[in-house]
Amino acid sequence: MPATAENPPTTAAATGAATAVATTAVAAVVVEDRVTARVISDDPLFRKIPVALRFAPAEPLAVRVVFPAGLSPEGTDNEWVFPRALLEAGLQAPTGTGDVRVWPCGRVQAVVEFHSPEGVAVVQFDIAALRRFLRRANAAVTRQA
Repeated sequence: MPATAENPPTTAAATGAATAVATTAVAAVVVEDRVTARVISDDPLFRKIPVALRFAPAEPLAVRVVFPAGLSPEGTDNEWVFPRALLEAGLQAPTGTGDVRVWPCGRVQAVVEFHSPEGVAVVQFDIAALRRFLRRANAAVTRQA
Protein backbone atom coordinates (compact mmCIF):
# COMPACT_ATOMS: atom_id res chain seq x y z
CA MET A 1 0.00 0.00 0.00
CA PRO A 2 1.57 3.33 -0.98
CA ALA A 3 2.10 6.07 1.58
CA THR A 4 -0.65 8.69 1.67
CA ALA A 5 -1.79 11.40 4.06
CA GLU A 6 -3.92 8.76 5.80
CA ASN A 7 -1.13 6.18 5.64
CA PRO A 8 2.12 8.06 6.27
CA PRO A 9 5.44 6.34 5.58
CA THR A 10 7.28 4.99 8.58
CA THR A 11 10.94 4.33 9.06
CA ALA A 12 12.70 2.29 11.67
CA ALA A 13 15.89 0.44 12.21
CA ALA A 14 15.26 -3.18 13.03
CA THR A 15 16.76 -3.22 16.51
CA GLY A 16 15.45 -6.11 18.55
CA ALA A 17 12.13 -7.87 18.66
CA ALA A 18 9.95 -4.81 19.20
CA THR A 19 10.39 -1.37 17.72
CA ALA A 20 8.29 1.77 18.19
CA VAL A 21 8.26 4.16 15.24
CA ALA A 22 7.17 7.81 15.38
CA THR A 23 5.21 8.97 12.34
CA THR A 24 5.47 12.46 10.91
CA ALA A 25 1.80 12.98 10.04
CA VAL A 26 0.40 12.18 13.47
CA ALA A 27 1.70 12.47 17.01
CA ALA A 28 0.91 8.79 17.70
CA VAL A 29 3.44 6.01 17.90
CA VAL A 30 3.25 3.08 15.50
CA VAL A 31 3.66 -0.28 17.22
CA GLU A 32 5.79 -2.76 15.31
CA ASP A 33 6.91 -6.23 16.38
CA ARG A 34 9.17 -8.38 14.27
CA VAL A 35 8.43 -12.05 14.76
CA THR A 36 9.31 -15.34 13.16
CA ALA A 37 6.45 -17.29 11.63
CA ARG A 38 6.25 -20.63 9.86
CA VAL A 39 4.73 -21.18 6.44
CA ILE A 40 2.63 -24.34 6.45
CA SER A 41 2.82 -26.31 3.19
CA ASP A 42 3.08 -29.84 1.82
CA ASP A 43 6.83 -29.69 2.38
CA PRO A 44 7.75 -31.81 5.44
CA LEU A 45 10.01 -29.02 6.71
CA PHE A 46 8.53 -25.79 8.05
CA ARG A 47 9.78 -22.67 6.31
CA LYS A 48 10.53 -19.95 8.87
CA ILE A 49 10.04 -16.37 7.72
CA PRO A 50 10.42 -12.95 9.33
CA VAL A 51 7.14 -11.05 9.64
CA ALA A 52 6.40 -7.51 10.81
CA LEU A 53 3.25 -6.95 12.85
CA ARG A 54 2.19 -3.29 12.74
CA PHE A 55 -0.44 -1.16 14.42
CA ALA A 56 -1.00 2.57 13.99
CA PRO A 57 -3.28 4.41 16.44
CA ALA A 58 -4.42 6.52 13.48
CA GLU A 59 -6.16 3.31 12.28
CA PRO A 60 -7.29 1.91 15.65
CA LEU A 61 -9.41 -0.90 14.22
CA ALA A 62 -6.75 -2.36 11.91
CA VAL A 63 -3.55 -4.37 12.16
CA ARG A 64 -1.03 -5.05 9.44
CA VAL A 65 0.97 -8.19 8.76
CA VAL A 66 3.90 -7.52 6.45
CA PHE A 67 5.79 -10.32 4.71
CA PRO A 68 9.27 -9.61 3.32
CA ALA A 69 9.85 -8.71 -0.31
CA GLY A 70 11.76 -11.93 -0.97
CA LEU A 71 8.54 -13.92 -0.70
CA SER A 72 6.64 -12.13 -3.46
CA PRO A 73 7.17 -12.57 -7.21
CA GLU A 74 7.15 -8.77 -7.57
CA GLY A 75 9.99 -8.37 -5.06
CA THR A 76 7.94 -6.01 -2.86
CA ASP A 77 6.68 -6.28 0.70
CA ASN A 78 3.35 -8.08 0.89
CA GLU A 79 1.13 -6.29 3.40
CA TRP A 80 -2.21 -7.54 4.68
CA VAL A 81 -4.53 -5.18 6.57
CA PHE A 82 -7.40 -6.62 8.57
CA PRO A 83 -9.41 -5.92 11.74
CA ARG A 84 -7.55 -6.04 15.04
CA ALA A 85 -10.67 -7.68 16.54
CA LEU A 86 -10.31 -10.56 14.07
CA LEU A 87 -6.80 -11.30 15.30
CA GLU A 88 -7.87 -11.00 18.96
CA ALA A 89 -10.89 -13.31 18.51
CA GLY A 90 -8.93 -15.83 16.46
CA LEU A 91 -6.60 -16.51 19.37
CA GLN A 92 -9.60 -17.93 21.27
CA ALA A 93 -11.66 -19.67 18.55
CA PRO A 94 -11.75 -20.00 14.75
CA THR A 95 -12.90 -16.76 13.16
CA GLY A 96 -13.01 -15.04 9.78
CA THR A 97 -14.87 -15.79 6.57
CA GLY A 98 -13.15 -13.50 4.07
CA ASP A 99 -9.58 -13.02 2.93
CA VAL A 100 -8.12 -13.57 6.42
CA ARG A 101 -9.00 -16.38 8.82
CA VAL A 102 -7.47 -16.98 12.24
CA TRP A 103 -7.68 -19.89 14.65
CA PRO A 104 -5.80 -21.30 17.63
CA CYS A 105 -3.70 -24.39 16.94
CA GLY A 106 -3.12 -26.04 20.28
CA ARG A 107 -2.22 -23.96 23.33
CA VAL A 108 0.85 -22.15 21.99
CA GLN A 109 0.29 -21.65 18.25
CA ALA A 110 -2.18 -19.75 16.08
CA VAL A 111 -2.76 -20.08 12.37
CA VAL A 112 -3.51 -17.17 10.07
CA GLU A 113 -4.77 -18.07 6.61
CA PHE A 114 -4.51 -15.46 3.84
CA HIS A 115 -6.66 -15.83 0.69
CA SER A 116 -5.88 -13.95 -2.52
CA PRO A 117 -6.58 -14.49 -6.23
CA GLU A 118 -3.09 -15.98 -6.50
CA GLY A 119 -3.79 -18.64 -3.86
CA VAL A 120 -3.81 -19.32 -0.13
CA ALA A 121 -0.97 -18.89 2.36
CA VAL A 122 -1.19 -20.61 5.74
CA VAL A 123 1.12 -19.14 8.36
CA GLN A 124 1.65 -20.28 11.95
CA PHE A 125 2.57 -17.86 14.74
CA ASP A 126 3.42 -18.26 18.40
CA ILE A 127 0.36 -17.10 20.33
CA ALA A 128 2.63 -15.41 22.90
CA ALA A 129 4.09 -13.16 20.17
CA LEU A 130 0.63 -12.22 18.88
CA ARG A 131 -0.67 -11.51 22.39
CA ARG A 132 2.38 -9.35 23.18
CA PHE A 133 1.77 -7.37 19.98
CA LEU A 134 -1.95 -6.94 20.76
CA ARG A 135 -1.16 -5.78 24.33
CA ARG A 136 1.18 -3.12 22.92
CA ALA A 137 -1.45 -2.11 20.32
CA ASN A 138 -4.17 -1.87 22.98
CA ALA A 139 -1.85 0.21 25.18
CA ALA A 140 -1.23 2.58 22.24
CA VAL A 141 -4.99 3.02 21.82
CA THR A 142 -5.36 3.73 25.55
CA ARG A 143 -2.57 6.35 25.43
CA GLN A 144 -4.22 7.96 22.39
CA ALA A 145 -7.60 8.30 24.17
